[in-house]
Amino acid sequence: MTTSDVLTHFDAQGQAHMVDVGAKVTTKRVALAIGRITMLPTTLALIESGTAKKGDVLGIARIAGIMGAKKTSELIPLCHPIGLTRVAVDFEVFTAESTVVCKATAETVGQTGVEMEALTAVQVALLTIYDMCKAVDRGMTINGVTLLEKHGGKSGSFVAGS
Repeated sequence: MTTSDVLTHFDAQGQAHMVDVGAKVTTKRVALAIGRITMLPTTLALIESGTAKKGDVLGIARIAGIMGAKKTSELIPLCHPIGLTRVAVDFEVFTAESTVVCKATAETVGQTGVEMEALTAVQVALLTIYDMCKAVDRGMTINGVTLLEKHGGKSGSFVAGS
């Protein structure tokens, strides 16, 4: 994959605009994003035991991430509304680091990619964990949110670190 030095969301006069994807080929498009939230060990223990005051933290965060992906075009001004064919949000707990890692996959068959949907799913899921646990730990940190992979479309595949 090559990168362009042209910012596509600006016209020749420098005005922001929505990119015209009408002539682009319809292909299957997939994106995978990741992020993490670090917290106190006692906070992580509450999440793992399912005894947090607000309930099943990771279950609710999963649904929130999926909803976030579906609402991406309402949150990011120049994103196209797209028909998602699949969104998956998964968590992995790393007890030694008091961290929960979130991975989100977004898929569509269309004329534009789903990178923003995957990234939004991760952010919303992690923010939901923060919201549900902030009563016991306001020092949680969200970091490392990044695109790991994207496939499909004219630009082909991108895999971070390749």
